[in-house]
Amino acid sequence: MKAEDIDKNLQAATENGEAISPVLPEGIKNYLIDIDGTICDDIPNEEPERMATAAVYPDAQITLNKWYDEGHIIFFFTSRTEAHRAITEEWLKKHGFKYHGMLMGKPRGGNYHWIDNHLVKATRYRGKFTDLVDKDVTIQVFDDGNHE
Repeated sequence: MKAEDIDKNLQAATENGEAISPVLPEGIKNYLIDIDGTICDDIPNEEPERMATAAVYPDAQITLNKWYDEGHIIFFFTSRTEAHRAITEEWLKKHGFKYHGMLMGKPRGGNYHWIDNHLVKATRYRGKFTDLVDKDVTIQVFDDGNHE
């Protein structure tokens, strides 16, 4: 499925006032991506004047736009507040980022634990955006009494 088709499906679910979310096609990922310190310089909310001039990480823009063009969903999930939305959207546009939306006001700190009834994958950004690769790791799961 092309990025344009995904965009139309996402818009249709909101423009028509539907109460359901679109179903992602097989193989399409829904990315939630931090902004500060992940796609650009790490700018604290207390210094919003720096947001307009934050240095972009070019590998992030290239990789995220590639994923967008492949049909994946790109949402930014940031600790920036609603007061920072306009300057953030302007910065993303200026640097050519393609994305579907932004969730503002993520609590600051690094101890996130997402619980869902669907498979959730988390990738910690460590200085370079590339294609993702599979790697065996240890994870925490709910104790179902079966300790295999």
